[in-house]
This record gives sequence, C-alpha cells and structure tokens, in this order.
Amino acid sequence: MIKRALLSVSDKTGIIEFARALDALGIELISTGGTEKAIKDAGIPVKNISEITNFPECLDGRVKTLHPVVHGGILAMRDNPDHMKQLASLDIQTIDLVAINLYPFKETISKPHVALKDAIEHIDIGGPTMLRSAAKNHQDVVVLVDPSDYDKAIEAIKANGDADYETKYDLALKVFAHTAHYDAMIAEYLRKKGNREKFPETLTVTFEKVQDLRYGENPHQQGAFYKEAISTGGTLAQAVQLHGKELSFNNINDTNGALALLKEFEQPAVVAVKHSNPCGVGVGFDILHAYQKAYDCDPQSIYGGIVAANRPIDHKTAVKINEIFVEIVIAPDFDEEAIKVLTTKKNIRLLKLENISKPISEFSFDMKKIHGGMIIQDSDRSMFDGDLEIVTDRIPTKKEIEELKFAMKVCKHAKSNGIVITRDGQTLGIGQGQVSRVWAAENAIRQSNFPTKAAVLASDAYFPFGDSIVAAAKAGISAIIQPGGSIRDQEVIDMANQYGIAMVFTGMRHFKH
Repeated sequence: MIKRALLSVSDKTGIIEFARALDALGIELISTGGTEKAIKDAGIPVKNISEITNFPECLDGRVKTLHPVVHGGILAMRDNPDHMKQLASLDIQTIDLVAINLYPFKETISKPHVALKDAIEHIDIGGPTMLRSAAKNHQDVVVLVDPSDYDKAIEAIKANGDADYETKYDLALKVFAHTAHYDAMIAEYLRKKGNREKFPETLTVTFEKVQDLRYGENPHQQGAFYKEAISTGGTLAQAVQLHGKELSFNNINDTNGALALLKEFEQPAVVAVKHSNPCGVGVGFDILHAYQKAYDCDPQSIYGGIVAANRPIDHKTAVKINEIFVEIVIAPDFDEEAIKVLTTKKNIRLLKLENISKPISEFSFDMKKIHGGMIIQDSDRSMFDGDLEIVTDRIPTKKEIEELKFAMKVCKHAKSNGIVITRDGQTLGIGQGQVSRVWAAENAIRQSNFPTKAAVLASDAYFPFGDSIVAAAKAGISAIIQPGGSIRDQEVIDMANQYGIAMVFTGMRHFKH
C-alpha cells in the first residue's frame, strides 16, 4: 500500500493536482525546495525533507536528499524481513512513491553563450540518484518521471492502493531511459565544450523522438524519427511543417540528403533529389532561375521528388513548381502567395527551415548502423585538399575552374561511383551508384538532356583507367576535376592531353556509400 510519497520536481506541470489527489487518499507527502513551497501554498499538508532526515539542506542545496533515511526508505525490499528489521532498528520509514524530474540541463545549455559554470550548476545529482533507487526497487516503489503518468498512478492507487507490477516495471524502464539520456547529454556537452577526444573509448549518444512513422523504408518495416538532443540548428529536425501529411521514412532520408548538398552553395541554389540521389542542381541569379536549371536537368526524375532551396520561395517559383507533383519543398521561407499556390495540392509537404544554409557542425557524426555494431566518422565537411593542381598541358580557364568547383560540390553528394557533368551552374548528367566508374561516366553522358560539348566533368574518386577520359572526349567535355592518386594517374593525364582536355587534381576523395 502507498503510504508515503516523495515529490521533488523542476517541471511543476500537474504537481499540485497530483499532490492534492495523493493527500485525499491519505498519503503523507514529503518534498523539497520550490516543490514544497508550491504544495504548501496550495494549502496541501507537506513535510520538508529535513524533517525526515533531521539534517539541514546544505551547500546551496547541493545536499538535501543524499541521506540514508531517504534511500533506505526507498531501497528496502518489503518482502525481505531483514531489510524491514533494519529499517525498524534505524527508525526509517518506507517511501512508497517517488515523483521527480530533473534540473533543466538541456534548457540551460540551449541558451546562447551559457557559461560552463552555469551549465554545471544545472547538473542534477540527488534527483537521478533517487530515481535510480526507486526504479531499482520498482517491485515496491512507484516511480514517476513524467507528469503525463500522474493520472495513471492516481487511478491505480484509488483502485488497488498500489500500482500493479507491469505498470511499475514500465515506469521504472522509463526512468532508466530518462536518466541515461540525461547523463549522455551531459557527457556530450562536456566533451564538445572542452574540445575533448572526438572518438572516446565508450561513446553514448542520445536522441529524442520527433514522431513515430507510418512505416520504415518499406511498408512491412516499422520506423520512427529521432533528433539530436543538443541541437546545432539548420537540420531537418528543426524544420517546421507548414502543409501536408506527416513525413515518411523515405521523405526524411531524401530531404536530409538534399539539405546536405544545398549547404555547399552560397548563391541562390535549388537541389532536386529522388531516392536520396541528386537528380538536378542549379544555381542562378534568383531562386526561380536556379529552380528552372535544376528542373531542366532531369524533368522526369524530379517528378515525385524533393525540392530544396536556399532562398525563400516566391510566387513565380511556386507557380513553376506547381506544374508538376513533388513530395516536398523545403526552403528558409515561403511568401503568402507562394503558400496559396502550393497548398492547392493537398499531398505536397511544405517545410520551413530558417537556418537552412548553416554549415554542418564540426561535431556532427556520420553514423551507419551495422548488425552488432556501428561505424562512425566525421561528417564530410571539406571539399579540396589545398589548392587545385593543374596536371595537363591545357590550363583550364577561370570560368572552367569555377564550373569544376560547382561540379565537384554536386559530385561529393552523388553515390559512388559518382560522375557529374555540368555547365553554367547547372547539372546536365549525373551518373551514380555504379560499380564501374566508366559506367557512371557513360550514364551521366547518356542521361544529359543537353549537348555536353564544352561542359565539365567531376569524379568523386580517381580514374583507374583511361576509358572514362575517352568517353568524356567523345562527349565534348572540355575539363575534368578528380582527386588523383591512382597508380595509373599518368596514363589518365596522357589521355586527357591527347584529347586536349584540361584536368585538375583536388587531392581529396569523396566516396559516398
């Protein structure tokens, strides 16, 4: 039977109603600090924790619940005669219900320019300790960390004087998940704040659920969307949905890929993605111009795809987009007329992401789950290893250099083997995901809706043979950018020289598997 309850919460949501309901059931209330004051001010009888421990709160509140009387009352196993005998000899009474939520560490570190000492002061010690004690002894103690569970606990106590074991088990599980999340968030913050080792011996990462998904990659798979607990901004997890049904697993994956590529550009840019692969990219003097370029690259594949823009969507661009069906448009904003136009199609999703061009954080990891483990690496935030190295007899023009850089930005985000052909800030053909580099080159050439004469070509990794250069020459390619590093580099360079193609090496590979 529940006879005594300890209440100590930072989030006061529902606590007065909960305390009043417990008091009405004849349950003695114990509390601390602000929680005690709130309960007392509501006219509900409550004892301060010091009355129970006979020890004053000290060290500016750092020590108040870390006491044997508290933890003995929580941890004693009621069906263990020796435990109960020890409690009696020590004059300790059991504590049968514990309702606690923790100091707002996340809210504190989310404030701009928060000092380390302030963050540390918001690390809760007594709260997690009591929660873990109660959760460990959940067969005898009801433990609550979420205000949404208060009503459930009251109904159980009203009906049976206590909660059933399955309910207690679920509540304890929620507690251990909560304290693990809390501690992982602290560790992550301190590691980043102190610029400590990026890949420690043990790595505990924590995420918060955004939503359950209708299904995963396929309808027979379950799925959910989680976000990083400590947000860096400018990511899909911070986007606000203005219109359309919930995002699916594939929507989220595809849009994330579109955002990663979009962040490479400063000028007005539009990225179109289908099945997580870029299918059209354009930069222009305004966002309509950029969209038209992206669309013209591959009018078929953009249908039912994702459109990401790094400038607000205006009325004219919205009208153009609305000529076809796209799953998602994500942009930093939409003007009123654009929203009116786009929302005439009920199935389109509109996502607003204010910091859409914010670079990926240097602390961001690329994580791939494998069966039985995980592989983890830095996000690919770089583009070139120093200055470009011109390796051919023909020197590329200044315009070609700029175009080669644009082509490599796109190629970096194409699935390997990746080949991208561009001209005038527009992708013409994209060959990606091929097991042979020459196949990727041939696909990019064949796919182009425009003549490829005087276009440039980018490769995400070196050319192992000269066959791709021959294919590029036949297509009229004028310049090529690639990492270099093959044992056959000279053969490839000689082939480029033979056809009068300018070639530059970047010294940096961009595999995307």
